[in-house]
Amino acid sequence: MDFTAWAGLAGLGFVLLALGINAMYIRGRLPLPVSANGFDAVAESFATVGEALKRPSVAAPAGWVCTTVFAAGMLSVLWDGGSGTQAWALVGFAGVLMQNATFTMVEALRFGMAEAATRNRDALAGLWGSSNVLFGFNQVFLALALLGFTAAGSSAGFIPGWHAALGYTSAALLFASASISPYNATGANRAAAIGFVGWLGWATWIVVSSITLLRH
Repeated sequence: MDFTAWAGLAGLGFVLLALGINAMYIRGRLPLPVSANGFDAVAESFATVGEALKRPSVAAPAGWVCTTVFAAGMLSVLWDGGSGTQAWALVGFAGVLMQNATFTMVEALRFGMAEAATRNRDALAGLWGSSNVLFGFNQVFLALALLGFTAAGSSAGFIPGWHAALGYTSAALLFASASISPYNATGANRAAAIGFVGWLGWATWIVVSSITLLRH
């Protein structure tokens, strides 16, 4: 099996892991970034979460490995498309790497908030606000990944027009959501749905790109 096939499988693996991790958070009623619940409810949730907080995070490193392998596969396929295509592909690859680094901090902050909830709720308030804004800002790196790989893939003829439209639209939604993150420090508001729709577009874009890599 060549590397592009592994990259395609990694992309599909990432989406499955992301859906599974989020399902675990929802099923376990674990506090999510930009939760719509009030601060007292968030604090109580973090204080009582216990070992359940650790289970979803066990799979997080595998997700970061998958996205990196997927992005490397996209970069390798698009590298021969000329200087413009190469530049855009590098933008996409950088976006994935920055997303992984930023979300590592988001994951780590959850454990800090769980400790603060049982020891010092004043500290929890600061950590909760930081986590919400950092989670929101992280979306700009998803937007960069989509923008770079979509522009490169479209230029190289690797992705069709509808796939490119999905990438550009999702990137715009994620960038808009990232830009309003400072107004979302205390929890979710109506505008948070913009980022959620953009993330669904990002996940769908990866699935389609992964299938294309497997067929390449």
